Amino acid sequence: MDEKKIARAEHKYARISPRKVEIICNMIRGKDVKLAEALMQNTPKAGCELMLKVLKSAAANAENNFEMDPEKLYVCETYVGAGPILKRGMPRAQGRMYRINKRTSHIMIAVAERD
Repeated sequence: MDEKKIARAEHKYARISPRKVEIICNMIRGKDVKLAEALMQNTPKAGCELMLKVLKSAAANAENNFEMDPEKLYVCETYVGAGPILKRGMPRAQGRMYRINKRTSHIMIAVAERD
Protein backbone atom coordinates (compact mmCIF):
# COMPACT_ATOMS: atom_id res chain seq x y z
CA MET A 1 0.00 0.00 0.00
CA ASP A 2 1.24 3.47 -0.90
CA GLU A 3 1.25 5.67 2.19
CA LYS A 4 0.33 9.31 1.67
CA LYS A 5 3.00 11.84 2.64
CA ILE A 6 1.75 14.70 4.80
CA ALA A 7 3.65 17.88 5.62
CA ARG A 8 2.52 19.96 8.55
CA ALA A 9 3.22 23.19 10.38
CA GLU A 10 2.15 24.41 13.81
CA HIS A 11 1.87 27.72 15.60
CA LYS A 12 1.68 27.23 19.32
CA TYR A 13 0.61 29.80 21.90
CA ALA A 14 -0.91 32.15 19.30
CA ARG A 15 -2.51 35.10 21.14
CA ILE A 16 -5.96 34.72 19.61
CA SER A 17 -9.05 32.91 20.77
CA PRO A 18 -9.50 29.42 19.26
CA ARG A 19 -13.12 30.31 18.51
CA LYS A 20 -11.99 33.01 16.04
CA VAL A 21 -9.49 30.73 14.32
CA GLU A 22 -11.88 27.77 14.01
CA ILE A 23 -13.99 29.74 11.50
CA ILE A 24 -10.99 30.05 9.17
CA CYS A 25 -10.04 26.39 9.68
CA ASN A 26 -13.46 25.31 8.47
CA MET A 27 -13.23 27.71 5.52
CA ILE A 28 -9.96 26.30 4.09
CA ARG A 29 -10.20 22.60 4.97
CA GLY A 30 -10.03 20.45 1.82
CA LYS A 31 -9.18 23.35 -0.51
CA ASP A 32 -6.10 23.70 -2.75
CA VAL A 33 -3.26 25.66 -1.15
CA LYS A 34 -3.41 28.47 -3.74
CA LEU A 35 -7.19 28.86 -3.26
CA ALA A 36 -6.83 28.76 0.55
CA GLU A 37 -4.16 31.50 0.40
CA ALA A 38 -6.39 33.66 -1.81
CA LEU A 39 -9.38 33.16 0.51
CA MET A 40 -7.40 34.17 3.57
CA GLN A 41 -5.83 37.21 1.91
CA ASN A 42 -9.31 38.53 1.05
CA THR A 43 -11.13 37.65 4.27
CA PRO A 44 -11.26 40.36 6.98
CA LYS A 45 -10.95 38.00 9.94
CA ALA A 46 -8.52 38.42 12.85
CA GLY A 47 -6.86 35.01 12.51
CA CYS A 48 -6.28 35.08 8.75
CA GLU A 49 -2.83 36.64 9.10
CA LEU A 50 -1.62 33.94 11.50
CA MET A 51 -3.23 31.11 9.53
CA LEU A 52 -1.68 32.38 6.29
CA LYS A 53 1.80 32.22 7.84
CA VAL A 54 1.21 28.66 9.05
CA LEU A 55 -0.18 27.59 5.65
CA LYS A 56 2.82 29.02 3.80
CA SER A 57 5.13 27.26 6.26
CA ALA A 58 3.35 23.92 5.73
CA ALA A 59 3.58 24.34 1.93
CA ALA A 60 7.30 25.15 2.20
CA ASN A 61 7.83 22.09 4.41
CA ALA A 62 6.09 19.92 1.81
CA GLU A 63 8.21 21.29 -1.01
CA ASN A 64 11.58 21.23 0.77
CA ASN A 65 11.35 18.25 3.12
CA PHE A 66 9.15 15.85 1.14
CA GLU A 67 9.83 17.04 -2.44
CA MET A 68 6.12 17.43 -3.22
CA ASP A 69 4.86 19.41 -6.21
CA PRO A 70 3.62 22.82 -4.91
CA GLU A 71 0.94 22.97 -7.64
CA LYS A 72 -0.75 19.75 -6.44
CA LEU A 73 -0.89 20.60 -2.73
CA TYR A 74 -4.16 20.84 -0.80
CA VAL A 75 -5.07 21.38 2.85
CA CYS A 76 -5.82 17.84 4.03
CA GLU A 77 -6.36 18.68 7.70
CA THR A 78 -6.43 21.74 9.88
CA TYR A 79 -7.44 22.22 13.47
CA VAL A 80 -7.04 24.57 16.36
CA GLY A 81 -6.86 23.71 20.03
CA ALA A 82 -7.00 25.84 23.13
CA GLY A 83 -3.70 26.83 24.68
CA PRO A 84 -3.13 28.16 28.19
CA ILE A 85 -5.27 31.09 29.31
CA LEU A 86 -3.58 34.28 30.50
CA LYS A 87 -5.58 35.55 33.46
CA ARG A 88 -5.77 39.32 33.87
CA GLY A 89 -7.91 41.57 36.04
CA MET A 90 -10.03 44.66 35.51
CA PRO A 91 -10.75 46.92 38.51
CA ARG A 92 -14.46 47.30 39.24
CA ALA A 93 -16.63 49.16 41.73
CA GLN A 94 -16.06 48.92 45.51
CA GLY A 95 -12.54 47.51 45.22
CA ARG A 96 -13.53 44.38 43.36
CA MET A 97 -11.70 42.83 40.43
CA TYR A 98 -13.27 41.04 37.48
CA ARG A 99 -11.23 38.43 35.68
CA ILE A 100 -10.35 38.90 32.01
CA ASN A 101 -9.32 35.71 30.20
CA LYS A 102 -6.79 36.23 27.40
CA ARG A 103 -7.08 33.02 25.42
CA THR A 104 -4.33 31.39 23.35
CA SER A 105 -4.46 28.83 20.53
CA HIS A 106 -2.42 26.00 19.08
CA ILE A 107 -2.93 26.05 15.28
CA MET A 108 -1.99 23.07 13.06
CA ILE A 109 -2.23 22.83 9.27
CA ALA A 110 -1.30 19.72 7.27
CA VAL A 111 -0.95 19.62 3.47
CA ALA A 112 -0.72 16.67 1.10
CA GLU A 113 -0.44 16.06 -2.64
CA ARG A 114 -3.54 15.35 -4.71
CA ASP A 115 -3.39 12.20 -6.83
